[in-house]
Amino acid sequence: MPRAVTLIRSTTLSDVAEYAYAATAPADARLIFLAGSCPLNEDGSTAAVGDYAGQAAKAFENMRIALADAGASLEDVISTRVLVASSRQEDLVTAWGVVRARFGDHDAPSTLMGVTVLGYYDQLVEIEAVAAVLDA
Repeated sequence: MPRAVTLIRSTTLSDVAEYAYAATAPADARLIFLAGSCPLNEDGSTAAVGDYAGQAAKAFENMRIALADAGASLEDVISTRVLVASSRQEDLVTAWGVVRARFGDHDAPSTLMGVTVLGYYDQLVEIEAVAAVLDA
C-alpha cells in the first residue's frame, strides 16, 4: 500500500537531529490529528508513576492504538510533539530516547519540549501526533 507521508532530510542543516526536518503529504491524503497520547492504563490510572521512560513507552503504545483505530500506522505519522513535565534536559532526553527508538526508521519531524505540568495526576509525558493516509 502506498504511503502518503514523504520525509524530507535536509542536506544543508545539521545532521545532529534524530529526525527528518520536514514532511509532506499529497493534497488527497486524509489527515489524522491525534489528541495527546497520555500514559494511562485502561482503568484510567497513570502508568509508570515517576518513570519518564515508562510513561513515554505507555504513551507511545496508546498513540499506536489510536492510530490503528483511525486506520493508520506509525509509518503514517507526519509529525509529533513530545511534552515532558520537567525542566531537566536529561528527563526530556530519556523520554525522547524511548519515542525515537520505537519509531525506528520512520524519523518523522518532531518537537521535544519541557512543560510545567500535564493534565493527569502523576503524568510526566504526553505525545501529540499528526498522520496522513491515502484511502483506497
